[in-house]
Amino acid sequence: MAEALTKRSADDLRSPICCILGHVDTGKTKLLDCIRRTNVQEGEAGGITQQIGATYFPMENIRERTKELPEAANMRVPGLLVIDTPGHESFTNLRSRGSGLCDIAILVIDIMHGLEPQTIESINLLRMRKTPFIVALNKVDRLYQWKPRNNAPIRTTLQEQERHTKSEFETRTKQIMVQLQEQSLNSELYWKNKDKRKAFSFSGEGIPDLLYLLVLLTQEMMEKKLMYVSEVECTVLEVKVVEGLGTTIDVVLVNGVLHEGDQIVGPIVTTIRALLTPHPMKELRVKGSYQHHKELKAAQGIKITAQGLEHAIAGTQLYVVGEDEDVETIKEEAMKDMKSVMGRIDKSGEGVCVQASTLGSLEALLEFLKTPDVNIPVSGISIGPVHKKDIMRASVMLERKKEYATILAFDVKVTPEARELAEELGVKIFTADIIYHLFDQFTAYLKNTREEKRRDTAEEAIFPCILKILPNCVFNKKDPIIVGVVVLDGFAKVGTPICVPSKDGEFIDLGRIASLEINHKVVDVAKKGEEVAMKASSGFTLFRLLIIMGDENQKMFGRHFDYDDLLVSHITRRSIDVLKENYRTELSSEEWKLIMKLKGIFRIL
Repeated sequence: MAEALTKRSADDLRSPICCILGHVDTGKTKLLDCIRRTNVQEGEAGGITQQIGATYFPMENIRERTKELPEAANMRVPGLLVIDTPGHESFTNLRSRGSGLCDIAILVIDIMHGLEPQTIESINLLRMRKTPFIVALNKVDRLYQWKPRNNAPIRTTLQEQERHTKSEFETRTKQIMVQLQEQSLNSELYWKNKDKRKAFSFSGEGIPDLLYLLVLLTQEMMEKKLMYVSEVECTVLEVKVVEGLGTTIDVVLVNGVLHEGDQIVGPIVTTIRALLTPHPMKELRVKGSYQHHKELKAAQGIKITAQGLEHAIAGTQLYVVGEDEDVETIKEEAMKDMKSVMGRIDKSGEGVCVQASTLGSLEALLEFLKTPDVNIPVSGISIGPVHKKDIMRASVMLERKKEYATILAFDVKVTPEARELAEELGVKIFTADIIYHLFDQFTAYLKNTREEKRRDTAEEAIFPCILKILPNCVFNKKDPIIVGVVVLDGFAKVGTPICVPSKDGEFIDLGRIASLEINHKVVDVAKKGEEVAMKASSGFTLFRLLIIMGDENQKMFGRHFDYDDLLVSHITRRSIDVLKENYRTELSSEEWKLIMKLKGIFRIL
């Protein structure tokens, strides 16, 4: 690689790679159709992109489209490769040996709606990857009385609009600029400022400006990155079965040359049978005849046919085996990505199982689950559809931590057999094509499960408290004992069993707290420092108590305990476990210290 880097030249640039991001339904695919002058949108489910496509725009086409812009003359790249992504999740899949594969991005914003949740997510993702981007204001043709002018520069079209239409355009643009400023981004219409932010619409206005900006910014800002390198750098975008071709892989070749007959290492090892590309200005997703090639030079979107591709993993790197290179060594290098992802599995073995369609989307989901605000442990990962074996693996958690007997399936299908087995065993499956939706589903389930657990273990949850009887505040000496107390430590809660500890290890149980009153107002909890009237009852009526135990066994103030004795909650090993499992975050560090103190008093191991 070092030798290949030294041979780079500013006279030999590769095509920049561009991604399109934005909120659902902002018109990402429609925009690509406008640039390409085709209509792939009809092939999309509900108008939302379902697969990854790559479209190559030769420089001749870009020159033709930008001929009305005199400043567009100095374009030196051979073309432009645009990846059409289904939202920001797929952007995470476009990575090249640890760094972002995209050179530049278009962030599509609906001029009528402004910044939406996924727009902000996309901005954060672009920041994280340090990817430069152009903001594109879409659906301009929805402005009142907008007069479209196909394939014209945006400034020309704006000059032809009525005053009220121009005014609405300016108002909405300024509103979006303010929203971007709230995200710490300074922006301006590109012809007014060198920040190069711009606007265009469905009907094709501004498309020349967009193409010009994409080429110009990549040339100016990243010439060194665009210098062609002879060593092959290639990422698998998608693995899919194509009628007549069998299992194929769609790849983006960033650098180097691929030849028919090259031995490639995936994590699979195979030989390229055919190199296919769609006809110019089409994209890889659209069915139809392909062009066959003996060799292809970067940057290109390529479909590869070979044996054993069903084991290829989307999001991984493809390596070409050179004459003197060892296949096993290269295979180890190819597995590094998988190993780094595997390293994110929780070592305790406790956690949810995660499945995604590609290595990149799996990485994105794992990164998200690891963030402090989310913090969901993962015990197993897999790529591809959810099968019965995945259900069996997740079912291991049923006995250890039931709420984690769950599969988070991101952008993958669940086989009918797997779903049936999951219902039979009690394994939960959550599916979504947006990470945040998956998280919302799981947290809602977790909340319900925990509330259910709390209800089931409510009587076993004993909260820590130390109480002191107030002078002249004994209102009933026998069961139910009614006394005035001050909470010295912890908190007194209705339902807590209370006892009087003694030095010889014996305890005088007074029953559970039946009610609490502060200033004649009934309360459920009395906090540290509060004075409260407490009624403690064994739960028996006096008549039954006399029959069962005899009057002399009744616990009585003055006989068994007095003002000098402290009253404490009677915790047990089981109650501590219940608190740890269901109330860990609700108890302060001071309250946990009190539990440790009470553990010593009750000699709990």
